[in-house]
Amino acid sequence: MQINETKNEGLSREYTVTVSASDIDARVDTRLQEVGKTINLPGFRKGKVPLTILRQRFGKSVMGEVLEAAVNESSSEVVSKNELRPAMQPKIEIESFDEGKDLVFKMGVECMPEIKEMDFASIELTKYKAKIEESEVDEALERIAKDFRKSEPVAKARKAKEGDVVVIDFKGSVDGVEFPGGAGEGHNLELGSGQFIPGFEEQLVGAKPGDSLEVNVTFPEEYHAEDLKGKAAVFAVDVKELREYVETAIDDELAKNLGLDDLDQLKSNISERLEADYDQFARNRTKRQLLDALQEGHDFEVPAGMVEQEFDSIWKQFEQAKEAGQLDEDDASKDEDELKAEYREIAVRRVMLGLLLSEIGTKNNIQVAQDDLNKAIMNEARKYSGQEMQVMQYYQQNPEAMASLQAPIFEDKVVDFLVEMAKVTEEEISVEELVKDPDEAESKPAKKAKAKKAAKKATSKKSASKKSSAKKAAAKK
Repeated sequence: MQINETKNEGLSREYTVTVSASDIDARVDTRLQEVGKTINLPGFRKGKVPLTILRQRFGKSVMGEVLEAAVNESSSEVVSKNELRPAMQPKIEIESFDEGKDLVFKMGVECMPEIKEMDFASIELTKYKAKIEESEVDEALERIAKDFRKSEPVAKARKAKEGDVVVIDFKGSVDGVEFPGGAGEGHNLELGSGQFIPGFEEQLVGAKPGDSLEVNVTFPEEYHAEDLKGKAAVFAVDVKELREYVETAIDDELAKNLGLDDLDQLKSNISERLEADYDQFARNRTKRQLLDALQEGHDFEVPAGMVEQEFDSIWKQFEQAKEAGQLDEDDASKDEDELKAEYREIAVRRVMLGLLLSEIGTKNNIQVAQDDLNKAIMNEARKYSGQEMQVMQYYQQNPEAMASLQAPIFEDKVVDFLVEMAKVTEEEISVEELVKDPDEAESKPAKKAKAKKAAKKATSKKSASKKSSAKKAAAKK
């Protein structure tokens, strides 16, 4: 085998590899002899078929297998002889081959960079702590009580107003034709809840039991049903009953409905949940500081192929968000070229930090224990009530799925290792300061309030923001 290096620039290497015709022929003969031991041909005893006959009958069929093996073995030898550390699978391009002639192929390799680590003890971090205020517990109690509200029929006849529950039968049509999923009977609809298509609930304000009316609406352009997007629809609605909510008392009975002993235990649970939520926010803030410091403290080339893969993944998320109408104002206001440049910078950051954290973890023998993986699998299984066993089996039988759980655990362990080495100062701050996005200006109270509300969600239900930014999510790493 002949190996000629044709490119050596930065992390990129290219080689031209020649495997001689005699080597290919020898490999073919060896494989044909193996095949000959197992086949039966009329006129020959098993295992006694002449090589010339085997070559005539099976030569072409084994050639592809032989060539693949020759390329794989030769590629591995190139990597070994040149002491390469490939960042990705080498790219192979066959230059020339014909029966009886040499096999010539090009091999492109992107290598892992040499990383000179900074002095981690020089990193300065702030670990934040937010105090749980009694008012926050009270707010959480009010939200829980609201979730447990019950409705009862309105005692005195009146018109429906926002906040009421109307019990309705409805039947929808587009261009006079009813559509699947557009009808219901005895449906309880809270006016102002946003359960139905925009404009639907508003037209029921002022209705009374016994009323029949037509509700005219237009399906949103981002509606999930493709055949209804942007279509005008008419709903025939019969109002059967008008109900109003009765407030739930915040007392021991509410706690017992949640499976707890009394109100004090409920308050304690809420405080613990809030503290855990804020601790996670604080950890994320500290981790962001650490990753920023690591990026600033290192300067090494990253493999272009890895950056391209990461960029493609981020851009795909962006396009999905755009398709769903979930871009934030910042992204929506920029042209595609500007956005791609910003996302490519993020891709470079993520690849750089990923390589760095992997290098640190490997050098310091940081490993993910089986107990850590078992806990992660159990956490995933709990998300699918009644299907826990299937979820556990899925991860146990799928190495790629298991790796997707292992990677963030490994990263967190490396982060903990680095935080232990850094200079850490503790600081007590308000909840508003804790949950504020470090990238956002001080003059965005609405977004701060939204983040605070998300952090203070004390029930088992998780709220999801309707607006998202792939860029911000990606940049957090």
